[in-house]
Amino acid sequence: MAYDPIENYGIVGDLRTVSLISMSGSVDWLCFPRFDSPSIFGALLDDRKGGFFSITPDSGNVKRKQFYWPQSNVLVTRFFCEEGVADVTDYMPVGGISPHCGEMDGCKDNSPQLVRRITVRRGRVRFIVRCYPSFDYARTAHSLQLTDGGCIFRTESLSLGLATRAKLVACEGKRSISDEDGNELKIQISGPGVEASFTLSQEERRTFVLEEVDPDTQGHIRLTEDESDKLLQQTIEYWREWVSHSTYKGRWREMVQRSALVLKLLSCKATGALVAAPTTSLPESAGGSRNWDYRYTWIRDAAFTLSSLLRIGLTQEASDFMKWIEARAHELRPDGSLQIMYGVDGTHELLEQTLDHLDGYRGSKPVRVGNGAYDQLQLDIYGELMDAILLFDEEVTPISYDLWIELRRLVNWVCSNWERKDAGIWETRGGDRHFTYSKLMCWVAVDRGIRLADRRSLPADRSTWFETRDRIYEVIIERAWDKERDAFVQSYGGDEETRTTGHGASLDASTLMIPLMSFLSPSDRRVHATVDAILKPPRDGGLVSNGLTYRYNVKTTPDGLQGREGTFNVCTFWLVEAMAEMGRADPQRLYSARFIFEQMLGYANHLGLFAEETGPRGEALGNFPQALTHLGLINAAYRLDKVLG
Repeated sequence: MAYDPIENYGIVGDLRTVSLISMSGSVDWLCFPRFDSPSIFGALLDDRKGGFFSITPDSGNVKRKQFYWPQSNVLVTRFFCEEGVADVTDYMPVGGISPHCGEMDGCKDNSPQLVRRITVRRGRVRFIVRCYPSFDYARTAHSLQLTDGGCIFRTESLSLGLATRAKLVACEGKRSISDEDGNELKIQISGPGVEASFTLSQEERRTFVLEEVDPDTQGHIRLTEDESDKLLQQTIEYWREWVSHSTYKGRWREMVQRSALVLKLLSCKATGALVAAPTTSLPESAGGSRNWDYRYTWIRDAAFTLSSLLRIGLTQEASDFMKWIEARAHELRPDGSLQIMYGVDGTHELLEQTLDHLDGYRGSKPVRVGNGAYDQLQLDIYGELMDAILLFDEEVTPISYDLWIELRRLVNWVCSNWERKDAGIWETRGGDRHFTYSKLMCWVAVDRGIRLADRRSLPADRSTWFETRDRIYEVIIERAWDKERDAFVQSYGGDEETRTTGHGASLDASTLMIPLMSFLSPSDRRVHATVDAILKPPRDGGLVSNGLTYRYNVKTTPDGLQGREGTFNVCTFWLVEAMAEMGRADPQRLYSARFIFEQMLGYANHLGLFAEETGPRGEALGNFPQALTHLGLINAAYRLDKVLG
């Protein structure tokens, strides 16, 4: 096997977990049964022992195409062979095959399921199926039992059933196989697997269903093609019905819908939480060490997601997340603050550990699970949260008094703590500083608290809030504005240690949020000067390279980390939004904003999916797909379309 480029993957999911499926028809990532559970297929992070589930034609010359069934999260991988044309349709039913799991004896009620259906459209095609799970990030051995109608993989804590009408053959985990060109490839999986080969003619189908089963199940796993047809139709209809509630009818409707469907896939139906990404340790540069676990709920990312979905009329996720955040508001730290992130079930401790037995994506080590940033101080999260709650109160339903009491405590905490240094939005590990973006969002937190209290006549410490809001405003103008750069910079006075280049203090793309949060008018001279400074190429001290935006210059800005990274996709969308707002009075700015936006859309993969970053060759970098990027796309499309209208 070899590593597929990150951008060669599509995803399917069931609002509990997701599967990453390559254009070659291989499931290379699946955590089971939740987003943050250990992986059962992890070839994405180790192509030899991570585990995979592949379905490929046994043909010497195969062309591939991958697409989503329109307006759904049902993925189709089409193979064009000399012998014919065949599809593999992948999906994960939302809620399971049926409330009673009648199709698989012994299956867990409402267990996540991965359904893989092969259909030959033309001709006669021979297929090879290989399923080699590797439990617990390839740390736990498993046994295999062939059954009447499939097989069962067992560990002490988890048993998975693979149901199919195909004849399965048990295989050892260590084998040699050949690729399409006849080259011998060695694979090593921690545990036994199964393989099957069969030939299908035009319109014939073969279905595989993988799901959890009871440990004492001995066999008789049943599945009919008619049942799989019905299940596929129900799944397509679920996604179509959900996305039909979107009110966005603008110029980039298809891309906005795809981004909304991605964000929905990253939501947890059971808890209302929203994960930042479904993967861990996909690198910000291949072979590098900037590899992080994003399978958790960041207050910041979730609040941004909430706002973007509300803007296009998708309100259910907002209501679910509000219940989740209200529960977290009752679990504040002893000092009265929120954590920056939690597990999808509200878990507080996300201890970071490295999995040294895994090679990492293309040798990118370390592979990390957990995230050590969970106990960092990041002051900006309160601003994003209060801004989203204000929008929720306006667009969906007024918040409860009980929630307001907790929000009031948080605003009071911000008033008492906004002058502290923190780790900032980018979670740097080079020491706390007075980051401009963090101070901006403290101002937003207090400002939105005031607005919410006044609109609803809610009790609040208004005199303290007004005084604090005005003080933060003046301090940002005085200390975050750099006269030498003629721009807002990353931290107060540039923090002298960052003045390591001839360009002066460091720029940061997060300052593009200044006009977007209504801190300054888009027509303000300081906003124009900051955008102009950022628009310069990195060699001239700016952050934009051919329309793509770096979050900051890692070569000149100390962040406590080694290595380099690509352009940060959400920052490009922030640039589009800022320029669109400036374009209300400047047609050339508006033209440039649209050009950058539509150019950026071209960096999506073949399915319209984005990772966290874009590399120097246009490749996807970082965890994939990234919620922050897709919500940024929605916001940019919404704002740009509104201004153009």
